[in-house]
Amino acid sequence: MVVSGLFFITMTGIVRHLGSDMNSIQAAFIRYFFGALILLPLLLRLKREDMTKARYGLHISRGLIHGIAVMLWFFAMARIPIAEVTALGYIAPIFTTIGAAMFLGEKMHTRRIGAVIIGFVGMLVILRPGFHVINIGAWAQLSAAPLFAVSFLISKKLTEHESTTAIVAGLSVFVTIALLPGAIMVWRTPTWEEIFWLALMALVATLGHITLTQAFRAAEITALQPVQFLQLVWATILGLVVFDEQPDFWTWVGAGIIIASATYIAHREAVRTGAAKDKAVQI
Repeated sequence: MVVSGLFFITMTGIVRHLGSDMNSIQAAFIRYFFGALILLPLLLRLKREDMTKARYGLHISRGLIHGIAVMLWFFAMARIPIAEVTALGYIAPIFTTIGAAMFLGEKMHTRRIGAVIIGFVGMLVILRPGFHVINIGAWAQLSAAPLFAVSFLISKKLTEHESTTAIVAGLSVFVTIALLPGAIMVWRTPTWEEIFWLALMALVATLGHITLTQAFRAAEITALQPVQFLQLVWATILGLVVFDEQPDFWTWVGAGIIIASATYIAHREAVRTGAAKDKAVQI
């Protein structure tokens, strides 16, 4: 989950570098089209049972939902600071944690709930709602967050029966299809520089989705959500070092709260896993 966060923040930096010259729908389409091309050799090697007909509905639904979320995210990234986009995205773990309990049957352990709440408080410290005007970019990201949560829940469900390759490839293909009509409507010929950066973004994002899916396969989704808050730290550093987006005092305070939350939950889950293994050995 930590590695996937680093990949996604790298992708965020590329989107920020590209700016708002290209329509967000077209940029998202090209990114996922290249992602599908990257996975094409693996797609051709998939066996029929790797992506069963019974679960095509989940793949298609996820592609449509994720596609809308990505368009909103691209739109937000071009208009508000990286740290703010990332912080607003942390509404998603709240929906994801609740959804995992309601629809996947995962237990709402007190420490997991507490870690998510503390991380959310860290986000509020950074944003300080009521002290800043929320612009259209922020509203776009607020709208994208619950859609990403639904996408993550579907991905977790798919890990029960399908391979990582099938899940990631399915996302790339169906998001590309979902974005195609909108991309055609706003299409303009991209420059070679834009093509290079979008292709690089596709590679980084695909690796991020592979590691994310592996994380969902290895652990319960509610245990992983607090670790996602670490992305805000990487985003703040990226904005500061690369784009000269100076974080204020409260950004650092909020980031410190988030780090504490993620570190605690990672430690507790490691202890819990170790205890479970020891019990199994004794049995």
